[in-house]
Amino acid sequence: MRSVTPLSGGPPAEVPLAFAPLARVIAQARFAPILAIRNPDKVASFQEAIRATYPVLQEEPIQQITIGPLGVPAAREGVIWRFGDRENQPQWRVSLCTDFVAIETFAYESRADFVSRFEHVVQALEQSFKPAQCQRLGVRYIDRMKGEAVARIAELISPKILGIALPNGEPPLSLGDAVLHLMTEASFAAQEGQITARWGSLPENATYDPNALEPIDKPSWILDLDMFTTAPVAFQSEVLASTAKAFAERIYAVFREMVTDEFLRFHGGNP
Repeated sequence: MRSVTPLSGGPPAEVPLAFAPLARVIAQARFAPILAIRNPDKVASFQEAIRATYPVLQEEPIQQITIGPLGVPAAREGVIWRFGDRENQPQWRVSLCTDFVAIETFAYESRADFVSRFEHVVQALEQSFKPAQCQRLGVRYIDRMKGEAVARIAELISPKILGIALPNGEPPLSLGDAVLHLMTEASFAAQEGQITARWGSLPENATYDPNALEPIDKPSWILDLDMFTTAPVAFQSEVLASTAKAFAERIYAVFREMVTDEFLRFHGGNP
């Protein structure tokens, strides 16, 4: 048994899951706006640095809201450059905008692989545009369980996490037996930064964050752990990668506190 809390100290030993229920993993670094990122010619050097791994480029127009000197909001056209590993249904995607760079995957393999890819991306940005500071760094893991896992959620998630959603199974029915949609949100102060945790059940065709979690045609159970810091640091790829690794380890420690050993076994692990 670990002698530290999940919010400080070292992470528990990692248990690889053959069938991990990760829906998406994201890392994002924000910086002061760099207007040159709007220019395709300026973005070319960034593209060349990552093109061997993310060869497919798409230009996605967006509306950006800015606040004027009198506090009046103004909308203007912006762009997000999307770099994918394949044309259809990319497994990995890099997003570049005037004030952030992000990498996300739908096919997570390991912490080491993810952090290495993140470091490659921020290094390409560092060399191409030289941001002075990282103003916000975040790492987010979203697990989505469905089918049999939802039916067995009382075995897979710690009872103290399920709370009111813990099924009773015997008449009279408890509130947990009648839950259709229940999302809990909590913020934790961890050793390295802040964690926003969201967990609970979603009905079919529902989501609480359309930018990160697509609706599906069946009920699901979500565990979403998002760790970040807004303390400015120099935009150096080695520093950001080291922090992202620490965030991923802390998220894993919290994840292990929330799931049971049966969760690990159910998803192909050997606790």
